Amino acid sequence: MSTKVFVNLPTTDLERSKAFYTGLGCDISPEFTDENAACIVWSEDIYFMILKRDFFATFTDKPIADPNESVQVSVSFSQDSREAVDAIVAKGLAAGGTEPKPAQDYGFMYSRDLDDPDGNSLGFLYMSEEAVEEGPEAYMAEQGAAS
Repeated sequence: MSTKVFVNLPTTDLERSKAFYTGLGCDISPEFTDENAACIVWSEDIYFMILKRDFFATFTDKPIADPNESVQVSVSFSQDSREAVDAIVAKGLAAGGTEPKPAQDYGFMYSRDLDDPDGNSLGFLYMSEEAVEEGPEAYMAEQGAAS
């Protein structure tokens, strides 16, 4: 059995969150969705559990942070190209998300951040195959030598 990843995120509006994540192209697993939570399917191994804040609080004794005020975690997803990064962020913006800062282009890596309507942070990035294989410093050194 392969490892499955479940990321739990709080929401103040479950229906709005479901609309946002389906707007990104995700599916919802009805078997694990009810009036308190929605299971967002990113892939066969990655799921987001979007939980109403009061329900989320039943799983911990710690306070639940307001993602509009502080960041607990940022989840990033690799994409196949810069264009794919731009396309998914455009979908997220159209679905009610916000882009908290401009795109970042490091030469070997291109990334953009997207906050969902509750303020939970998502990242989308493209890294060149050469940088993945060689490491960013070696890739950048080669690029400098080729210029």
